[in-house]
Amino acid sequence: MNDDTIRLVTIGWIIRRRWRLLAVLALVGALAGYGTSLLFPPRYTTSASVLLPGAWEERELLTQEEIATSSVVVDRAAAKLHWPGVSGSELRDQVGATAADGNIIKISGTAETPKRAQQLSDQVAQQFVTFAARVADGNTDPEAAEQLEALRQSVVQTNRRITELADAADPGQTVESVQSRTELEKLRTSLQEAITKLDQADPSAGKANMVVMGSAARPTGEAPPTRVQLIVAGALLFFLLAVIGHLAAARMSRRLRSEPEIAAALGSTLLGTVDVPGERSAYRPEGRGPRALVRRLLGTDIRWDLPAPQASGDETGRQIRYRRVCARLRDQLPSPRRLLVLVPDGDEIARRAAGQLVTAAKSDPMLRVVGVSVSHPLVPDRDSESGALVVLSAGSWTAVELAGIAEACADAKHEVLGIVLAGPVRARPTQSAGRPRDAATPVFAVGDDVKGSSG
Repeated sequence: MNDDTIRLVTIGWIIRRRWRLLAVLALVGALAGYGTSLLFPPRYTTSASVLLPGAWEERELLTQEEIATSSVVVDRAAAKLHWPGVSGSELRDQVGATAADGNIIKISGTAETPKRAQQLSDQVAQQFVTFAARVADGNTDPEAAEQLEALRQSVVQTNRRITELADAADPGQTVESVQSRTELEKLRTSLQEAITKLDQADPSAGKANMVVMGSAARPTGEAPPTRVQLIVAGALLFFLLAVIGHLAAARMSRRLRSEPEIAAALGSTLLGTVDVPGERSAYRPEGRGPRALVRRLLGTDIRWDLPAPQASGDETGRQIRYRRVCARLRDQLPSPRRLLVLVPDGDEIARRAAGQLVTAAKSDPMLRVVGVSVSHPLVPDRDSESGALVVLSAGSWTAVELAGIAEACADAKHEVLGIVLAGPVRARPTQSAGRPRDAATPVFAVGDDVKGSSG
């Protein structure tokens, strides 16, 4: 798989063949998320809106955001709230302000209870309005403000005088009286428009009159991340990490799959490939103890990155393959000889294939199956056997492991005469009740020797 493009089918293999392990890891992630939620108490968030009358530029709104969350405003809010053990510096991290459409500043507060979150938002909003009004009043020129107020008073008096003149005019419907009243009304309108334009031209007019648009709503749910969100996030994170870990391990795998690579690692030639029928559970490696039980329960005792076994032919076709391998082996031997059949420990498919090969060879040549540890390979010394045949499954062993077996054969004075690759297949249903589905369980040693003994 290290040379293949990772496809969706690969992820499908992981989920289908490692679903128990993924489920356990997802459960562990959910527990980790739950434990994290216990370390962080629930938080509640709400916001209060403050309306800014008048025309405001974007940079001015940004300035108001900074003022709303400034230390002056938050410290005053903390002083008003009188929460034991809570200072303004601690509240500063729990307060935020954002500018919304329509010249509205939303002031948000976060606390450990809904009531406190509501109180914090309301109090900060109120202190912001008070402080902003004081800043606006402090920035106004006193002399200009007095002159503007005097001008307004003059306009009020002028309007009153215009009303008196209009009442004193000839109440008749003569042309002169109508024109007089019309001119007076025009004068009144002009004065009002002038005052309105003067108020609009004043940069501080209307901007100090900020309004808190009601009390903040009491929150009904926790602020994210909630406990449920942390649990789901933990489960999803562990699940994704497990999948990514499987993909990374497959990409970094150095197990040999192709026939030329395996032949080069063992320094011999390939005699052929054979099929081993049976259910998937038949290829579980042997092992006892708690660790083997846990691996079996989690499904990690079987490789997930191997393709699904293909459907095989009948028993006759499978036996032909074994006989052809034996025939090629006899062609390389000048006379009937005794040979070792080396099977890497843990390769259950190869072990079953070796047993079938012993049955097919009968006594020409004489074969003895020996298990070899790939971590510490040791082959029996040469005695009556005069060569070795290696049986293994593709995609299970690295070049270093196979080279170790070849070196162990050389140390024991055994020549590796050939290699046989075993592959799992799905056996087809039998055609009749009298015909056995698979061959009988083979004998894994020929002669007086058993697995692992020296000749």
